[in-house]
Amino acid sequence: MKIAIIGAGAIGGLVGAKLALAGEDVTFIVRGANLEAIGRNGIRLVSAEGEEQVARNVKATDRYDEAGPQDIVVLAMKAHQVEAVANDVPKLFGPDTVVVTMQNGIPYWYFHKHGGTLEGTPVRSVDPSGTLAAKIPAQRVIGCVVYPASELIAPGVVRHIEGDRFPVGELDGSASERVERVSACFTGAGFKAPVLDNIRAEIWLKLWGNLTFNPISSLAHSTLVDICQYPPSRELAAAMMREAQAVAHKLGIEFRVTLEKRIAGAEKVGKHKTSMLQDVEAGRAPEIDALVGAVVELARLTETPTPHIDTVYSLVKLLARTMEDQRGRVKLDEIAA
Repeated sequence: MKIAIIGAGAIGGLVGAKLALAGEDVTFIVRGANLEAIGRNGIRLVSAEGEEQVARNVKATDRYDEAGPQDIVVLAMKAHQVEAVANDVPKLFGPDTVVVTMQNGIPYWYFHKHGGTLEGTPVRSVDPSGTLAAKIPAQRVIGCVVYPASELIAPGVVRHIEGDRFPVGELDGSASERVERVSACFTGAGFKAPVLDNIRAEIWLKLWGNLTFNPISSLAHSTLVDICQYPPSRELAAAMMREAQAVAHKLGIEFRVTLEKRIAGAEKVGKHKTSMLQDVEAGRAPEIDALVGAVVELARLTETPTPHIDTVYSLVKLLARTMEDQRGRVKLDEIAA
């Protein structure tokens, strides 16, 4: 299989390294230090036990046309970063190329082949200009939910922390030949990649925690166990989850675990900083709209009140704007100096 991995961060690096080690023809579409490191040394994977493997049989380029048509394109960046590459992604398409989307949150293609009165409705929170839908057609998409945890510890070096599940699914729930092919490819690389008949339900299950714990943690600078063990923040998380569950139910989604079990699962993770808190602490733009803004949008589409989610969304958006202003002032100071 010819597989292009767009982005070689924590997840892209993990997926690409494992696929290459399993013998697949992997090309990383990367820039900067990652491009130089992978091009020179391949990509190094460090296991949770400290074992190291190096996949040297990989290619790295920042030119999409140089990579050429692929069998599978893996979008392995955060949702708010996809639009920046959307115009180039079609350079990787052949007649039967499929795109595996690995973004957290509500995807731009959510209502494609959804059925019902909202069939075909665009999700403007994650695709405000319609660029994603135009350049990466939903007809090519295989949905995927990312459960592993990993981190990029140096350019071209990924540490796998835990987890191996990447469930996949067609947007219409069918068990097509192409989704079975993707599943087999991922399974051959050592992942668990079952084909689901309702990939949206799995998206909601992961999102249920992300849309609550991520923004609360970034606003309060607290870990998962802190949020879950402090009664006021635990109740805020539960209230947000109840509102999200009401939205999901109106869209035909049933959760396979209870709300309390979902919170208990987060509590067990312990002193873990969410990705949004890590972004805030590092001064990076946090991923907000796919995780929270899109749920607000779907709430309005389904006429569902979400006062707690709305409040937290407006606060975390204000935080992001404040951070952006601060970055702008730092750049002006650097220019002036």
